[in-house]
Amino acid sequence: MKKIIGEFKTFITRGNVVDMAVGVIVGGAFTGVVNGLSNYVLKPIINLFLALILGKDGLSGIITPLSMVQQIDADGNLVWKLNSVGKIALDANGDKIPVWDLANSIYIDWGSFISAIINFILIALVLFTIVKIINTVRANHEKMANLVVNGKVTKEEKKEMKALGYNFRSEADIEVYRAQKKAEAEAAAKAAEEAAALDRLNNPTTEDLLKDIRELLKNK
Repeated sequence: MKKIIGEFKTFITRGNVVDMAVGVIVGGAFTGVVNGLSNYVLKPIINLFLALILGKDGLSGIITPLSMVQQIDADGNLVWKLNSVGKIALDANGDKIPVWDLANSIYIDWGSFISAIINFILIALVLFTIVKIINTVRANHEKMANLVVNGKVTKEEKKEMKALGYNFRSEADIEVYRAQKKAEAEAAAKAAEEAAALDRLNNPTTEDLLKDIRELLKNK
């Protein structure tokens, strides 16, 4: 029994099990966010445009009747569709428009099918957008991490970059700034080397004088 308990404890405390549990919980919450954005923000906007195009019933009115049953009221009378003033609505042929009992009717519901396709596209679009944003943030973080590895921007560098009009949070600006600083350092080193050579030429050391004398003796 102790062995089983020990193995179970080892199993539930393994890193991958904990990571999987966290992933399932976060994934469930993430699904709620995606569905909420799709169902409560984007779908109502699309349904509004569809209602303006297809009429007030929108997608719910797009059906192909196969075996339809008309609604009956409490008194056993057939129920007819009413117009805006409360009178029985008539179609283009002057016939009464029935109100169908969809629960007991057989029909092809194209509207629900189209709505499911729209819902799928919206969820896929929202998921793609969120994942793209996460990947972009992660990529920027990795770029900044590489910059830290290659040389962290110091406070002095930040001040100097700000004074020169560079953004120290931008990788491109950091690279341009450091290339400029490297070029300035190389130019300063070259100028210092040339100045030292000129100073030595004007103020030769004893070793330099001995070398010059040796060269003169060789040429004779």
